Formats: sequence, C-alpha cells, structure tokens
Amino acid sequence: MKKLINAPEDVLVESLTGVALAHPELSVDLETHVITRATPKAEGKVAIVSGGGSGHEPLHGGFVGPGMLDAAVAGEVFTSPTPDRVQAATQAVDRGAGVLHIVKNYTGDVLNFEMAAELAAMDGIEVQSIIVNDDVAVQDSLYTAGRRGVGLTVLLEKIVGAAAEEGQTLSDVADLAARVNAQGRSMGMALTSCTVPAAGKPTFDLPDDQMEIGIGIHGEPGRHREALAPAKEIARQLLEPILADIDVTGSPAIVMLNGMGATPLIELYLMYGEVAEQLKEAGVTIERNLVGNYITSLDMAGCSLTVLKADDEMLRLWDAPVQTPGLRWGV
Repeated sequence: MKKLINAPEDVLVESLTGVALAHPELSVDLETHVITRATPKAEGKVAIVSGGGSGHEPLHGGFVGPGMLDAAVAGEVFTSPTPDRVQAATQAVDRGAGVLHIVKNYTGDVLNFEMAAELAAMDGIEVQSIIVNDDVAVQDSLYTAGRRGVGLTVLLEKIVGAAAEEGQTLSDVADLAARVNAQGRSMGMALTSCTVPAAGKPTFDLPDDQMEIGIGIHGEPGRHREALAPAKEIARQLLEPILADIDVTGSPAIVMLNGMGATPLIELYLMYGEVAEQLKEAGVTIERNLVGNYITSLDMAGCSLTVLKADDEMLRLWDAPVQTPGLRWGV
C-alpha cells in the first residue's frame, strides 16, 4: 500500500484537521467528526444534514455551505457514523424549522440515521428523511436491502439544499427530495479495486485486462466481470440499464459523469462525450451536467453515470447559487 498517510488509524481525524485549515468557512468538530458552516443559516429555515462513511470525498463534507448542506457527519472509512454523532449534527444546525436527513441506502446508515432522528425528536426537533436508492446495478447487496444509494445523492443534495436556502418548508423540501429520488438513476463500473488504509491491500482482485460492471462505492461486486472494452462500449453498458429503468425520452435531464477517485479528467471527459452522444441518439436532452470526482471510492479507478429526469423546479434550484468546497457557482 502506497498512500499519503501517517498511520491508518489516524487518517480520518488528520484529514478533517486538514479540511478545517483549508476551509475556514467551515467548522469542524474533531470529537464528533461533524462538519458545519462556520456561519449558520438564518433562523426559521430548514436545515439539511447528510453523512456516511468516509472515503467518498468530496461527498459529504465537501458539500457543506450556502446552497447545499448545513452539516455532514463523517464516519470512519466505509463505516456509518454513529447515531449520537448524527444527533449532534442535527442539534447543531436546527434553526427552528426542522431538519431533513439525506441518507444513502446502506443498512448501517439507514439504521443509525433512524435512531438519530428518534433522539432528535426527544429534543423537540422535527426530522424528516429521504433514503437515496438510485443504483440500478443490483436489487440488494452486501450492504443494503434494496438498491444502493450512489451518485444521485450529489444532485439531490444540491437541489434540496437550494430549496431549503430559499425558505421552503420541511414538508415541501422532503416532497422535493422524494421526487428527485424517484426520477434519478445511476450505474457504475470499476477498472481497479480500492485499498482501505486499515486493510492495506486491495478490496478485491481485478486483472488488468478485465473490468467490473455495476460496482458499488464500497467495492461491492457488480453485475458481472468481463474483458476490458472501449469507452463507447462501456458507456453503452452504463446507459442501457438506466434507460431501461426510467423513461427520460423527450425530457430535460441533469447528467453526472463521476470519477471513482483514480480516473484522470481526460478519460472522464472522453466518457462524457460517449454518454452525451448516446443520450442524444436516445432522444434525451442534457440541460445541465457535471463531469469530475464528486462521489468517489478512495483510489478506485472507474466511473459512474447518473441521469436525473428534471422538471422546471429542479433546473431552477440546480442553477441557484452554491458555495461549498466541492461545488461553487452563482456567487
């Protein structure tokens, strides 16, 4: 294992220390592993909290800031944050209008966020939750009952974060989150495994001449393994299951071509070109896009594709100003 670390057991706290030094606009609690805005939003507005295991940066801490999240809770690498830490984040950012929890569908995350919501209710804080489950690769995995929550999480955090920022109610923000979740799908692939620092070796073996289609963000097995193919063919294999699952024809779409952590931008843009061409042939209009590393899996090489069937409100909220380490425009 070759990594820029001091000791495997110190990776998370030392990384959060760096986040605090690099971004004074954020407040980082090294005891609870909670990242919040240094300047909280105004009283009377809904707060947005998300989180999960670390190793997927910039998700979630990189999306804390005006127009997106109020707080992110960082678990250990690929490990769900504990309920008391999610509760601490919820308490820290509640501004009297309730809190929306955005939870990726992994069993540990779901259970711990549910427990945290119950603890928050005992504190008199109203919490609603959205479970993101956009991955079309599998119905269940080692980590989930039902589809996994993957790339759509980024798009959802941006859209509902803007809705909360403009003063929508908790009920309206939760309804919007459910609509985004219902209309977005994702599919990923891997060229290499990732290496968890504490393990010190690749999570799985993948020969140089093969690829894994349908991979999860923790190195979970995909749909199948096969010989490495040209980018055009990989794009087809990512896109076809998505379009088979949701009809986006004739609708505007927000599309994200996401790197898994170790794929250079030159390859991601090449892949985006293939995806954009095939979506055009399928009658889908890309209105907005993201290309880059937004929900990663440590040092895994590969990519994921997310397609959101957008409506006018989603596009308007997507365009709203955002000011976070990971996304920034309109400010």
